[in-house]
Amino acid sequence: MIQMNRAPSLPTAAVSCAVVREGQLLMIRRLNPPNAGRLALPGGKIEHAECLADAAERELREETGVIAKAREPFTAIDIIERDEAGGLRFHYVVVVMRMEWKDGEPVAGDDASHACWMDLEAIADAAGDVCVTAAKVAMHILGAGNQR
Repeated sequence: MIQMNRAPSLPTAAVSCAVVREGQLLMIRRLNPPNAGRLALPGGKIEHAECLADAAERELREETGVIAKAREPFTAIDIIERDEAGGLRFHYVVVVMRMEWKDGEPVAGDDASHACWMDLEAIADAAGDVCVTAAKVAMHILGAGNQR
């Protein structure tokens, strides 16, 4: 018998896009889990046989319409959610890619209800509304002397 609501036995590979332009980081408000309803970095699942850079560039276009060149991985993050009984709901391994903005203004699409550029002060002011991992990435990337 097949169980329909079972979490996959292996983590799901995904990317997030850290795109900085003029001291601001591109953020979206997510429609779906994980972090549904919260501000986060754009990104999503890596497709079969897709490299990190291609996945990041594709996900960024789909979610925001922005075009950027993937540069290098910045960090990797586990996102694990369990149900009340301790069972696994999902496990994503997310590789955050540094991206170089090329063109476009953010417009929400795909898994985003909103997309915008935010500086570190705006991200700090929205602290309770920003997913923890995106806030940490923003602090490292936008912190004093780190903007590209």
